[in-house]
Amino acid sequence: MGEFSTGSGYTTEGIKMSLRILQIDIETAPHTALIWGPKQSWISPDNVVESGYTLCFAAKWYGKPGVIFSSVLDGEREMAQLAWDLLDEADAVIHYNGTKFDIPILRGDWMTHRLGSPSPFHEIDLLKVVRQRFRRYSNKLDEVAKWLGVGSKVRHKGLQLWVECMRGDEKAWKTMRRYNIQDVLLLEKVYDLLRGEIRQHPNHALYTDDTCPCCPKCGSRQLTRQGYKTTLTQKYQQFKCKKCGSWLRKRTTSVPPDKREGVLVSI
Repeated sequence: MGEFSTGSGYTTEGIKMSLRILQIDIETAPHTALIWGPKQSWISPDNVVESGYTLCFAAKWYGKPGVIFSSVLDGEREMAQLAWDLLDEADAVIHYNGTKFDIPILRGDWMTHRLGSPSPFHEIDLLKVVRQRFRRYSNKLDEVAKWLGVGSKVRHKGLQLWVECMRGDEKAWKTMRRYNIQDVLLLEKVYDLLRGEIRQHPNHALYTDDTCPCCPKCGSRQLTRQGYKTTLTQKYQQFKCKKCGSWLRKRTTSVPPDKREGVLVSI
């Protein structure tokens, strides 16, 4: 197992890794609308009294101690700017359903305050990983964390917590802060266990000057040869990472040049 450094990257078995991964989770206020009755199924935009907005967010640099938290109590622009600064520095961001929820909402905040877009970053949406690779009765973060044995979300009173935070209740905000921070801590634990299942993960090898082969998902050099991966026309040396469990292969073929001409493909 590697030891984490205090620099911008972290070390894995002596290799300095500069891939900056940020975990982030936001909480939003619900929309407020006027309705004519409890069975009203469609609400016209004219009925909306106040649109939902970002209440707060928590973020953490992967492998580093400490969690960053900011809320509307700091000022809406200040909160948006801090989130922008963090994502501008990140090479990749870990979230849960963030591709459809967290990131688009943050982008809306940045547009509102004319901050523009931060520098491009890879997105690692753990909800997508769970849906693509497993079949569970529930894909909610709380249920997945319990299934993996890494903890659970902070218990609270439900929607009333959000209502009380919107009213500025100090006690409610303390609970919201703990709830938001716990979600980010769970993200890291779930990510550690699911990392080997992530197909489109940023390649650690491209973020270090070291020339030794390493796992593209976790940076480990603890690789074992595991036969060959064959396609319709090529054969590649196959490896398995002993740290995160990822299956890997070389980029160059193991088929010698004189044999390639004799490899046919059905049409």
